[in-house]
Amino acid sequence: MTEPPPPKGVDARGHLEREGSLARVPDAFRPVINAARDRLAEAFGARMHSAYLYGSIPRGTARVGRSDLDLLVALREEPSEADREAARVLGEGLDAGFPQIDGVGTLLFGRERLLSDMERYDLGWFVACLCTPLLGEDLAAFLPRYRPDSLLARETNGDLALFLPRWRRRIADAGDREEARRPLVRFMSRHLVRTGFTLVMPRWQGWTSDLREMAEVFGAYYPERARQMRTAAEYGYEPVGDPEVLRSYVDDLGPWLAAEYARVHGVKAPRPD
Repeated sequence: MTEPPPPKGVDARGHLEREGSLARVPDAFRPVINAARDRLAEAFGARMHSAYLYGSIPRGTARVGRSDLDLLVALREEPSEADREAARVLGEGLDAGFPQIDGVGTLLFGRERLLSDMERYDLGWFVACLCTPLLGEDLAAFLPRYRPDSLLARETNGDLALFLPRWRRRIADAGDREEARRPLVRFMSRHLVRTGFTLVMPRWQGWTSDLREMAEVFGAYYPERARQMRTAAEYGYEPVGDPEVLRSYVDDLGPWLAAEYARVHGVKAPRPD
């Protein structure tokens, strides 16, 4: 077995460190972040408890004109249709006004859900470790320190089997349109690589959000699937519209990964939605 790279992303006590910060935002994206801060406050006002960045921009790895802006908004109540519409309008405005970014994604959740016992090792961990505070009180202060253990692995990605039927429907809906298949390849590639990584994360005892590094870590423990995962990592960055790639995901790599995940870590606790 090939030795995995040394673990990283944890402190001296083995706790996962927050991976992003406003200090790491590349200069080219700072005007976008400033505009997002102002427009979030205007769009949600007193309903907003706090707002966060996540993804490549706060990690400092974003590519001008290629990377999207990822936002998470914690509301004081559960999000309404009006909130979702406000997020859509906000995203479209930022995307149209700043060529540095290629799209905006905004996640909306109620504060109570983010801090709930049910979400402590999923959305709670996401906020505490993968999100960078932008506005308001940081919810990480109310959450525990996390370790890269089997409980975290199960509750973050132990539900792949539930997604596969939905993925098959989305592939069927895309039909023979290459422009519709390419974003599916990107999305599914990223999901599978991240799931493969968290499968072995408790053995590696570290964290990374780099798809290529995720694939390398996974491949050290599952060499028979290493090539597939490395290819998926590349497609996560530079997707193709090949229908055979999608079929291999839902007929081979995906089902194998879901079964192995359940065997090693168990199945994620069910959610109401």
